[in-house]
Amino acid sequence: MFKILILQSLYNLSDEAVEYQILDRMSFMRFLGLQAGDPVPDAKTIWLFREQLKAAGRMEYLFKQFTEFLAANGYTAKQGQIVDASIVAVPRQRNSREENRQIKDGTTPEDWQEAKKRQKDVDARWIKKNGKTYYGYKNHVDIDVKHKFIRDYAVTDAAVHDSQVFEELLMRPIAAVMCMPIRPTDPRSR
Repeated sequence: MFKILILQSLYNLSDEAVEYQILDRMSFMRFLGLQAGDPVPDAKTIWLFREQLKAAGRMEYLFKQFTEFLAANGYTAKQGQIVDASIVAVPRQRNSREENRQIKDGTTPEDWQEAKKRQKDVDARWIKKNGKTYYGYKNHVDIDVKHKFIRDYAVTDAAVHDSQVFEELLMRPIAAVMCMPIRPTDPRSR
């Protein structure tokens, strides 16, 4: 399951997309130690695993161990960094203008039932890039030039400009983290 989190970050895949790619790619199956016909964790199982790691406070510990393993095998950042951001689209929300106003103000519409609240993504935001509109998040990554390993990351809503995260990524100690964070960084907390 931990290796699935690594694949997700390396290929910028959602839970659903990584499930599909594991079923579709022999290279993914080999990396995970699976044979053709072996059961593959579904998207909900992957999500639940990540949430359980987060709840147990073990995510950072595991990736610290992974970083130490990489360093012990000669994979350390030595030749520079690449900082880039990619848009991670999520399903578009069909809200009324009043609901969108309340969400932007940081409140949840009162008439939403619990089931509806669980289905709505109230943290994602809209962005227009190259004339195309996206709804979702931005995955900002700091990558080692030589080995192409992700050294650090930050996830924000899509409306946050890349420059607002640039210094944060460069100034933090190298984490060699290779997973997506659990929840986006709130741009209002900066």
